[in-house]
Amino acid sequence: MLPSAYEALKELDIAYELNPGPWVDHSKNVGIAARNIADKIDTMDPDKAYIVGLLHDIGRRVGIVDIPTHVYEGYVYCTPKGWDEAARICMTHSYLLMDKEFDREEKDEPLKSISAYIRNCVADDYDRLIQLCDALAVDYGFVILEKRFVDVTRRYGIMENYIRGWDVAFNIKEYFEKKMGCSIYDVLPGIEKTTLLSPKPWKPPADQSES
Repeated sequence: MLPSAYEALKELDIAYELNPGPWVDHSKNVGIAARNIADKIDTMDPDKAYIVGLLHDIGRRVGIVDIPTHVYEGYVYCTPKGWDEAARICMTHSYLLMDKEFDREEKDEPLKSISAYIRNCVADDYDRLIQLCDALAVDYGFVILEKRFVDVTRRYGIMENYIRGWDVAFNIKEYFEKKMGCSIYDVLPGIEKTTLLSPKPWKPPADQSES
């Protein structure tokens, strides 16, 4: 079960009040990218793609937190509402390598719960789509994958698994392009302009830690 697109957008409005930041516009753009790509693929539902894209980062409503925490908090928030498909995307969107992200048994939450979930999850086209769109969307529009990878690395530093995930992202891009019969960039409005912009990486307020 999923909320309506209207309900998902209202959730983002509420979440912005709790934790203002560019992540909300990023989430909206992930939804747009996912819908536009899914619209070109007969076996996918553009409305579902849009909604799970909107909600993939909803765990950030709790504040400026790290990657595992926002992943887990999104799952915890969506599950009791019965939004199982959105809850799943909250878990999978940050882990392009899926079970290969976890090469040891995690002992501490939330990684313990995330690892257990991912190890029992086989990525489907919606998981792959939001993983890809998360790497295409920024708060000010859409950018090519290479630009987004640099942006995230500037904010978080070099993360071994993240760099390993670059190859996966390019493979997912090619996978969907074969299904679409065109470049993913053809359906991302304004990308030829926004991908050339170079705003400084967003920093949280001085009294809060980097997310």
